[in-house]
Amino acid sequence: MKLAMCNELFGALDWPAVCRSIASHGYEGVEIAPFTFAPYVTAIGPKERREIKTVAEEAGLTITGLHWLLARTEGLHITSPDPAVRQRTAAYLIELVQFCRDLGGRVLVLGSPKQRSLLPGVAREAAMDYAAAVLAEAARAAAASGAVIALEPLTPAETDFICTAGEAMELIKRINSPGLRLHVDAKASTAESCPIGEVIAAYADYIAYVHVNDPNMLGPGMGDMDLTPLITALRTIGYDGWLSVEAFRTGPGGVEEIMAKSRAYLLNLISLVDE
Repeated sequence: MKLAMCNELFGALDWPAVCRSIASHGYEGVEIAPFTFAPYVTAIGPKERREIKTVAEEAGLTITGLHWLLARTEGLHITSPDPAVRQRTAAYLIELVQFCRDLGGRVLVLGSPKQRSLLPGVAREAAMDYAAAVLAEAARAAAASGAVIALEPLTPAETDFICTAGEAMELIKRINSPGLRLHVDAKASTAESCPIGEVIAAYADYIAYVHVNDPNMLGPGMGDMDLTPLITALRTIGYDGWLSVEAFRTGPGGVEEIMAKSRAYLLNLISLVDE
C-alpha cells in the first residue's frame, strides 16, 4: 500500500511548496481538491494542467486523483428532481474526469454531501433514480478514459443519502460500470452497522481507494480510532492501492504534524499487520 496526502489542508500555500512539503515527509502521492486551483475545473486551461502535473512529478509525487468534486460549485446536484440540473451535474462530472486524467490521476472520490442530500419532497427511491442517471453517464466517461469514480459513503451527520457501503453498492451494482466503484473512508466507516473488516471483505472486488483519518478530524493515529482492523482487512483482500491521509483540521503542529504523525502511524501499523 502506498501513502498519499490531500492538498486542501495546506490552505493558500503555493502548489510547488505543497508538493515539496508532502514529498519531504516521505509520501508518494498527492490527492487534489479541485477548488484549491479554481472554483470550476473548466477554468483551468491545458497549460496550467500540464504545469500542475509537472510540478508534482518533479517533486517525485504521483497525482492519485481528485476529491471534493462538487465543493464550492453552484447549481449542481446529483439527486435533483430537475432534469436540467442533473444534466449539468453529469456534464461537470465528465469535465472532472478529463481534468483528472490530464493530471495523470485515476480516481475521483465522490463525496460532496451537500450536492447529493435529499431535497425537499424527494424520496430516497426517486433520488436513487436521479443519481443513477447522473452517475451512469459520468461512469461511462470515466471507464472510457481509464478512470474510476469512487462513491463514498458518508455519515448521517454529513448527508442523508448513501450513508453505508451497502447503500453505495445498490447504486454501483445498478449502474454496473467499471467506471463506478466503492470508496472506503475510515472516519465515515463509523456509520456502518457492522465492523469495517466485514464491509471490506463483502465488497472487496469493488474497492478502488481508501481515505485514512480519525473521527476527531485529525490524521490517522491522532485520535481514538484504531485502524488495525481496516489495514488488516485491506491486506487480507490483497489491496495494494493508495492510503490517502484526509484530515479536516490541524493541531498546534499544523499540517507538518499531521503528515509526520500520520505517516509514522500508518507505516508502523502496516509493519505490525505484515508480521
